[in-house]
Amino acid sequence: MGILSGNPQNEPMHYGEVFGAWSYLATAKGQLVGYQTFINHTGDQDLKNFLEDLTQGMKQEIQQVENVLKANGIAPPPTAPERPVAPLESIPVGARFNDPEIAAGVSKDLAAGLVACSQIMGQSIREDIAMMFGQFHTSKAQAAGRLLRINKEKGWLVPPPLHLEVREPVHA
Repeated sequence: MGILSGNPQNEPMHYGEVFGAWSYLATAKGQLVGYQTFINHTGDQDLKNFLEDLTQGMKQEIQQVENVLKANGIAPPPTAPERPVAPLESIPVGARFNDPEIAAGVSKDLAAGLVACSQIMGQSIREDIAMMFGQFHTSKAQAAGRLLRINKEKGWLVPPPLHLEVREPVHA
């Protein structure tokens, strides 16, 4: 049996796994409070429901990564206090994030999260860590698909210039 065989939870994390998990956790904690703020700014109910579901999933991910780090003797990054709920009308119009801006920012974050999860999965030698980030990757991909649908339905998607190939007729 090799040194890294058996129960992966008994294996030490290597520096790449530690840095990847710690960085992922720090980013997720920051995004969580940002998305809580976005919920206060959101006027569209579909987007608000999406953000509420997304933040619930993020809380679960945060807890899982914190548990792995703590079990390996690694102090997690600090946690910012949760944002209070505020009615949209209490935020001045000029100071509000607009729904399309919120959706675009969260779409960007989900895309970056997919890359981060893939990188951590690729560098992991512990199967439990690779699988955990694989599950996060799947959740982010599903959330990104749901948000893409919302962006299209609301007319918020700004596509890049579309390439329409001009084809010459084929002569037999």
